[in-house]
Amino acid sequence: MLSPDSFDSILLAPCGIYCGACSGYLRPKNKCPGCRIDSETKPTYCKSCRIANCELLAKTESGFCYDCEKLPCQRLKQLDKRYRTKYNTGLIRNLMIIKEKGLDTFLKLERKKRTCVNCGSIISIHHDNCTACSP
Repeated sequence: MLSPDSFDSILLAPCGIYCGACSGYLRPKNKCPGCRIDSETKPTYCKSCRIANCELLAKTESGFCYDCEKLPCQRLKQLDKRYRTKYNTGLIRNLMIIKEKGLDTFLKLERKKRTCVNCGSIISIHHDNCTACSP
């Protein structure tokens, strides 16, 4: 079980996803290390992510899309729409919270939202319920 105390800013993806609550990060086998960490275990689709590999993102001071001159670009708008629709998570909204209130505040909000009240495990962005309590 991953503890909510383990929420870390290194697991914040440039697009506003908290990788520490991603099902790829939380799975026991072939675990993805998160967008900002280079590893052989990172899934191919993450390694080739157009947002994480964006040349404009590389020019930002913060390393987040909120600092980009093209915010929101077409790719971020598509990803944001998919995550809002399927997973009730607004990536552009997340980015604005990070920009306006800071990483610590965002991580506290995310910790509160993603911690199971029954067992204390992290609830994945990609699931409606805690997989530790009801697999």
